[in-house]
Amino acid sequence: MHIHILGICGTFMGGVAALAREAGHRVTGCDAGVYPPMSEQLRALGIGLIEGYDASQMDLKPDMYVIGNVVSRARRPDGSPKFPLMEAILEAGAPYTSGPQWLSEQVLQGQHVLAVAGTHGKTTTTAMLAWVLEKAGLAPGFLVGGVPLNFGVSARLGAGRYFVIEADEYDTAFFDKRSKFVHYRPRTAILNNLEFDHADIFDDLAAIERQFHHLVRTVPTSGRVVVNGLEESLTRVLGQGCWSEVRSFGAAVSDFVAIGDPSNFSVLQSGQPVAQVKWAMGGIHNQLNALATLAAAEHVGVAPEKAAQALAAFENVKRRMEVRGCVRGIKVYDDFAHHPTAIRTTINGLRRQIGQARILAIFEPRSNTMKLGTMKAQLPWSLEEADLAFCHAGGLDWDAASALQPMGDKAKVGADLGEVLTQVLAQVQPGDHLLCMSNGGFGGIHGKLLEALKNGQSTK
Repeated sequence: MHIHILGICGTFMGGVAALAREAGHRVTGCDAGVYPPMSEQLRALGIGLIEGYDASQMDLKPDMYVIGNVVSRARRPDGSPKFPLMEAILEAGAPYTSGPQWLSEQVLQGQHVLAVAGTHGKTTTTAMLAWVLEKAGLAPGFLVGGVPLNFGVSARLGAGRYFVIEADEYDTAFFDKRSKFVHYRPRTAILNNLEFDHADIFDDLAAIERQFHHLVRTVPTSGRVVVNGLEESLTRVLGQGCWSEVRSFGAAVSDFVAIGDPSNFSVLQSGQPVAQVKWAMGGIHNQLNALATLAAAEHVGVAPEKAAQALAAFENVKRRMEVRGCVRGIKVYDDFAHHPTAIRTTINGLRRQIGQARILAIFEPRSNTMKLGTMKAQLPWSLEEADLAFCHAGGLDWDAASALQPMGDKAKVGADLGEVLTQVLAQVQPGDHLLCMSNGGFGGIHGKLLEALKNGQSTK
């Protein structure tokens, strides 16, 4: 079968493409923006990429069009369609489906699905869980919204009966406004945390809680719901009804509790020590991710002690505190953080690792929620542990300088990438940690910073 994927370079749709290719399908796809790591992965798999959504792609005559949620019926100011290929598909009556629906029908049928949901930490926890099951000899399939360093690919079919998937609450497609995760029908579901996000599709937190409860409704009686005991929002979700076994983590009275530093801690299950996690990860958020992983892995027969041993060799995910280079003692990191809570958590994790060294936080409010300005008031709070903050404000309809004004001289705003680079290079000092945060390619700022530092383009 030949499938043509619209929006193929998104982390999820890129994973769908990789799974389809591994299953023996001919796969092609298109997107408006192509950047690593997904573009590199797709090309390595021999998947043909087309820039843009021109209707001439109908000439490919695939058996099925798989539509990513980036595609819409939107029109440009001149009245022309933003996605002419989609209009042509509809006019021709050609067969199409969504990515989650295709995945459900072609990959997940008959599998024990382990789904990882939550506002934050989905990608890292999904990678952790897949790695734990891999080390336990279960050869799981997986789809991760990033590239786990332990595997080198974001998705694979696997050789067993288990499939680990990052379960996103964002909508499925322009023609299916349910959350993606309702298609997955997990037997093991992690509810990692839950905050307001995706302001472009959800009116309030209660609307997201409803979608999370739709996920809970799909878990069978013999299944397990692993829930963060620290989150009131998730307590409300389960309060709407739960028909499966529940295991909690994080809170002092939870089933799974961590005692000790996040990089070396004991795990208690029902008050009894069952494992010791000593690994290269840091931050309370990763400690909680580990507890969720242990609770989910136990449901498929992996003992906590064995899971903890696997985590000792866990190498994280590309673009999660990934060190892109070091010049004259200055480290440049790439991180996917874009929600204020994720930005704060990421900075806190780095602060715990490096102590008193300076952190220069460089970020762009690129997600749909941040572009709307819904959470701009939280930015000073999210950045308070950074020594300096630099905001790329290009394309925003709200005043970033005004939003960051409470930070005083600690915050700089640049109208474009060049201005941001100039501002950073004017402030950087040997020994600094440059933390670049975006859910996009950020104009390749990481490489540009490293190149400028190698050429001595800083005033310090």
